[in-house]
Amino acid sequence: MIFVDSNVPMYLVGKAHRHKADALRILDGLIVGEQRLVSDAEVLQKILHRYSAISRLDAIQPVFDALTSLVDEVFPIAQSDVESAKTIVLGSYGLSARDAVHVAVMRSHGITRIMSFDTAFDRFPGLERIG
Repeated sequence: MIFVDSNVPMYLVGKAHRHKADALRILDGLIVGEQRLVSDAEVLQKILHRYSAISRLDAIQPVFDALTSLVDEVFPIAQSDVESAKTIVLGSYGLSARDAVHVAVMRSHGITRIMSFDTAFDRFPGLERIG
């Protein structure tokens, strides 16, 4: 099982970027390899927040559609996930609160691999970042 971060569908739908071709290539390999792809509700919230902040409301639906068509499941965020994220943020990993929520959700579902171009995930022990 591989967790898909918000930057993946954003690169897929967005304008030309050095990670766009990488995202397509990696996803193609994961899909051909029949990997189960998942995400969480915080990824959707990140997409909503980012495009609202830059006044790109037109991009929200296409990026939501890209993510939901890629993943098999979008996990909800439980209070226990937020409590775990708090512990991660208070640790010395240097993750943002949002990234800590992703890690907490991943841990609660036994996921150790994340597809993301965010190198901050490299600092968290036991995670393998694909991207």
